[in-house]
Amino acid sequence: MKSTVLRDLSVLWSLIHILILFILLYRSKYPKRKTLILTVFFMGPLVFANVMGLIFLGNEKMGQMFVLTCTIPSLVFFYLISKDQKWRFLFTFCLADTVAYWVIIVTNLLDYYWGEEQFVLMLISRLVLFPLIEWAAYHILRKPYLELQESVSKGWEIFAAMAALYYLLLIVMVNFPTIITKREEYMPALLLVLVLMPLTYATIFASLYRQLLLYRKQQSERIWQEQKTQLEAQLDNQQNLHKLQHDLKAHTITLSGLLVSGKIDEAQSYMWDMVYNMDAALQQFCANPYLNSVFNHFSQRFKKLDMELEMELKIGDEELPYMELCQILSNGLENAWDASSELPPEKREASIQMRYNKDYLVIRMKNRCKNNLHIEEGNLPKSTKGGSEHGFGLRTIQEAARKLDGEMSCYTKRGTFILDVMIYAEPEHL
Repeated sequence: MKSTVLRDLSVLWSLIHILILFILLYRSKYPKRKTLILTVFFMGPLVFANVMGLIFLGNEKMGQMFVLTCTIPSLVFFYLISKDQKWRFLFTFCLADTVAYWVIIVTNLLDYYWGEEQFVLMLISRLVLFPLIEWAAYHILRKPYLELQESVSKGWEIFAAMAALYYLLLIVMVNFPTIITKREEYMPALLLVLVLMPLTYATIFASLYRQLLLYRKQQSERIWQEQKTQLEAQLDNQQNLHKLQHDLKAHTITLSGLLVSGKIDEAQSYMWDMVYNMDAALQQFCANPYLNSVFNHFSQRFKKLDMELEMELKIGDEELPYMELCQILSNGLENAWDASSELPPEKREASIQMRYNKDYLVIRMKNRCKNNLHIEEGNLPKSTKGGSEHGFGLRTIQEAARKLDGEMSCYTKRGTFILDVMIYAEPEHL
């Protein structure tokens, strides 16, 4: 009876590296230390039990039971501690398992046909292949893949289904009704599947990479839009100041003429008219100069639509994180302007409120929208920039709010789009 020690060691090595490969690609909702402790505590005994089953029950029997004894328990465990839920998680889990199982099958076949089932070639090939795959996963795949999981929330269903079907297909072809080496007439079909699987994953990742490029392009567009809005606001302020400076010279000459002529009442009346016109040219909506420039800019833009932007700003001159707030306000008001421009003049309405609620600054932006726009609270609408509507910049608003330990929500109610943002404001800044 030949020794199976090398085979058992290679199986233990494989199970450990399946975990490593998966951990490289998924995102836990817990810190790294806690994730590692939980993984060792749960998966350690599970791996040990499966190795013991291999020793006592044999390769063929455990191959048929592996889904029940290892795959499903580990699927449930990692789902409970994963940050990504549903299809994103399922795709990552099946991806790691399928790639690892592919390596296990290939090395088994190498050992069966060229290693004379001494398990030496099996062990050596696994010792080499798993670290190579993990190196590629960490240095090439990990960064863009984690970025994809963060940025793309939809469209994972088809990829997850394909990965799960490939995993089940390999298990069935290799183990049922008996191990594949006892059914050599089916070996060509298995080899075709083994070749087809990497090509399918290459197609999947090409598609995902295109989504990543699209997301990066949208991010760049949002950044350019924010910069454009800020520059336009600054330019408006500069133009208003130059105009006031130019007008002030003319006003000074007129006032001097009136005073020289002894027309005191006329000079006083003229001076009050001049002050009123100056206030109208550059309004003071709030004490913060950065936020005020944004409000001035959009106030003028809304006036060009023959409508007023209603403002209720209950903030003072306290210190505020103006960079993120300008992002939030610019993107929110840009969306409101886009939606308003598509409505008839008599239906255009937009407003903004800012007030404090305990330790939080609460912002609410409302505007009338098309009746066919329906958004449930908690969902982000898709951007259709170029055809207007809401969606453009909402992700930027959400990210800016979260930077400030806050959150964003949006929804529609009776033909009105409502955007609520809440950010943490430190008490010493109030």
